[in-house]
Amino acid sequence: MNEKNFLKKKANEIRDQVIEISVKNKAGHIAPSLSCVDILVALYYDVMSYKPEDPLWEERDRLVFSKGHGCYALYAILADKGIMPKEEWKEFYTASSALSGCIERRPEYGLEASCGSLGHGLPISVGIAFGAKLLGKSYHTFCVMGDGELQEGTTWEALQFAVKHNVGNLTVIIDSNKLRAMDFIVNVLDKKSNDKIRKLKGFDLDPVVCQGHDTEKLAKVLRKARQSKETRPNVIIAETVKGCGLKCMENVPKFHFRIPTDEELSMGKSYE
Repeated sequence: MNEKNFLKKKANEIRDQVIEISVKNKAGHIAPSLSCVDILVALYYDVMSYKPEDPLWEERDRLVFSKGHGCYALYAILADKGIMPKEEWKEFYTASSALSGCIERRPEYGLEASCGSLGHGLPISVGIAFGAKLLGKSYHTFCVMGDGELQEGTTWEALQFAVKHNVGNLTVIIDSNKLRAMDFIVNVLDKKSNDKIRKLKGFDLDPVVCQGHDTEKLAKVLRKARQSKETRPNVIIAETVKGCGLKCMENVPKFHFRIPTDEELSMGKSYE
């Protein structure tokens, strides 16, 4: 089995788990969790430096998952890697598990920051990366955020600081599924679909656009970013589909927080 097939197969396994456990436990943020599966698989199974047996290893790469409500895929991966107990994930969103619908900081489980109120994860990531730079640490910080967070003021304040202070040991991955909560991005603040690129370049950044459901290409782009000697933050725009994998959910705003019915589930999966 080559690497491409391994990553693709693993992403489909994680999708299966997200759908099965979320529906069983009646956890509603399925669609935002499905759009970032491939991003997280590329990070955890290929790119990031960490020790599953020692989640608190000081030299580990840090991942701040800013779109904290879409965390189901991250939980599934951390359980699959043995970083958190599998039972915590299987019983997620029930009284039998400590895992909540939005991420709460628990480093021993691989959860680096509490997120969910959007726009907070990137400032935290900038602080972690800047601190590592001051201390001469070699670990890299990754921040996964939604494109809706590009309509938050704290995002641009954090980027301005990171560019000014040469925080190059940071990679920002934008899960660009073009939806924020219950509406499309262009219907809220952005005028055009490419506004994010124009704005990022205006902050002296050089975003790389990548197909967000191609795990092999994602891994290649992310490896390059981690190894980069660039003094500015690396920004990757991963073009994704909200609800990717479930035909009833894909690109449908009403599924931001909603359990699909049996009839909707019978429409099937797009990756089978």
